[in-house]
Amino acid sequence: MKKKEIEKEYKKKIQKLIKFNKFYYEKNSPIVDDREYDTLKNDILKLESKHSYLKSKNSPSKIVGFKPSKNFKKISHRVPMLSLANAFDQDDLSNFEKKIMNYLNQKDYSEIEYSAEPKIDGISASLSFKNGKFINGLSRGDGKEGEDITENLKTINDIPQKILSKDFPSEIDIRGEIFIQNNDFKKLAGKFANPRNAASGSLRQKNPLETKKIPLKFIAYTFGYEKGLNIKKQSEFLEKLKEWGFKTNPLNKTIKGIKNLMKNYKHIENKRGSLDFDIDGIVYKINDLKLQRRLGNIANAPRWAVAHKFSANNGISKIENIEIQIGRTGALTPVAKIKPINIGGVVVSNATLHNEEEIIRKDIRVGDTVLIERAGDVIPHVISVDLKLRDNESKKFMFPLNCPSCGSKTIKEYNIITKKEDAVRRCTNEGFECEKIAIEKIKHFVSKEAFNIEGFGKKIVENFWKLNLIRLPQDIFRLDYSAIENLDGWGKQSVNNLKYSIDTKKKISFERFIFALGIRHIGLENAKLISKNLSSIKNFLSLSETKRFDDLINIDGIGETQINSIKSFFSNSTNLRVLKDLSKLIQVKNVILAKSNGKFINKTFMLTGKLDGISRAEAKSLIEENSGSIISNVSKKLDYLIIGEKPTKRKVNAAKDLNIKILSQTEWLNMLNKTS
Repeated sequence: MKKKEIEKEYKKKIQKLIKFNKFYYEKNSPIVDDREYDTLKNDILKLESKHSYLKSKNSPSKIVGFKPSKNFKKISHRVPMLSLANAFDQDDLSNFEKKIMNYLNQKDYSEIEYSAEPKIDGISASLSFKNGKFINGLSRGDGKEGEDITENLKTINDIPQKILSKDFPSEIDIRGEIFIQNNDFKKLAGKFANPRNAASGSLRQKNPLETKKIPLKFIAYTFGYEKGLNIKKQSEFLEKLKEWGFKTNPLNKTIKGIKNLMKNYKHIENKRGSLDFDIDGIVYKINDLKLQRRLGNIANAPRWAVAHKFSANNGISKIENIEIQIGRTGALTPVAKIKPINIGGVVVSNATLHNEEEIIRKDIRVGDTVLIERAGDVIPHVISVDLKLRDNESKKFMFPLNCPSCGSKTIKEYNIITKKEDAVRRCTNEGFECEKIAIEKIKHFVSKEAFNIEGFGKKIVENFWKLNLIRLPQDIFRLDYSAIENLDGWGKQSVNNLKYSIDTKKKISFERFIFALGIRHIGLENAKLISKNLSSIKNFLSLSETKRFDDLINIDGIGETQINSIKSFFSNSTNLRVLKDLSKLIQVKNVILAKSNGKFINKTFMLTGKLDGISRAEAKSLIEENSGSIISNVSKKLDYLIIGEKPTKRKVNAAKDLNIKILSQTEWLNMLNKTS
């Protein structure tokens, strides 16, 4: 790689790091998991060590944490608060130990003793004590100076205000982690993304009374500046902390040898799911403080410590219950209710079990300790069961033969393609007569790709159903707004906003209308094909009278499965009532066939990531209105990949490999305007 290319790559990674830091530290809303963040930092450091001409003030070798907020007074740390180097596997640990031994010019590895301390995923804080009295408390900040959050820290019961022990140093900075327990976090009802964000957001409140409302905890683990501390080992210091009235991590251990460190790592990882606080790894420190002082620091990290991180994609938890969820098409999906666990910065409390066959195959039971995997936007799922930890009295899970919602018989349909029974069990009542199916159908009806009614989310659908305000989709356009205004959490303005959102969606394209009906096997692409063929809602409605369903077989892309679903839909009297009522309440636009000489004629597009100010459905419509076509897979047939915020990496990388043109939203819009 040429020098210019290396510099370009380096700058790109630095910009990415700046963005990640902003979201992680300033906004308390990380956009990547810890693993990706740490990998990026390591990549930058490797580039710097390989190419000495690479320099940046934003390099992880020069910065720690974040710039302190202007909302708080800045105070310099008497001893800098450093970050830690990371290890991800046994090889990384071995290299860490080798470097230590080489530095100390020591050959006997068996003599090295480590303090192994599970790393709580919270917010670092430094507490200054003088003559036993708590003087002030600082956030980590940028490692050199932190925010003065003394008054907020005083609201935390775990922090002693006065220490009377005779052996307590005359001056010392006690350092530790501020966090919130998982059980307490659950009670905050979705105010924060995860426990770490809850701790960070609470600590940085201007008003300490607001901080006091959050049940924050403090665990101490090290010291900064000290005067009068008389100890020889880190493990001794941890014991002293307890004597002085501080809480420490109950899982702390003193260990010799990398093999034993790995054994402890696996033990803690297995235990992780049963803890009431989040840990994202284990910190290993040379136990001998004299050796720590000899080893000193490298850049912004101590030479004598390393953080051994857990996998960002999986975690171990316990199944507390198995519930059956019912989708809009009647599919029964088993969901494991697990003890909440933080995986990649997201608190996971549910994991899909997919279907009945999956439960049988993996023999998943209530009470089992299981490995949970979460990858990207994929719904977390159970990988395996730890049979060694299974209760001898556990019983196999019995899948319901009747719908838990309406009591209808459940069946497994015969698949004409595979010549086998489907793995999915379904409620035979596919209409609005089953409460759970009806609710899911209405959620689908108001969703982004369908009617896209802003402010009419899943929770509102569920709430309005409970209050008997809606039972069928057409009820949305007949809402009693005066009744809503009197509900808790609603006011005149919010009701007006809702009314406006609904009124603006009384016009809809024919394809999206068909899709909104939630007919099984009729996705947006199939809805487009049908809408182009029938061209109007009038023709669609006439299907119930003419019964000419088989004519649809002539549509390229519509098969027997789709036709049978449409037949089933029209055979339900409630569905017919929904159709007729909606046709009177809203305007469904007729299909105008695309121009044969449009702006994007013979060009194919694909969208990934969140677009700014425009829904994906609208973007697709714009492309198709201009003779372009949308395809669902990255292949040589694709001309342009349009990327928004947080695009799917797999798709972007595949496009790069095939030399497909990648457009930002701005570039695509410019392209649209230029060709007009």
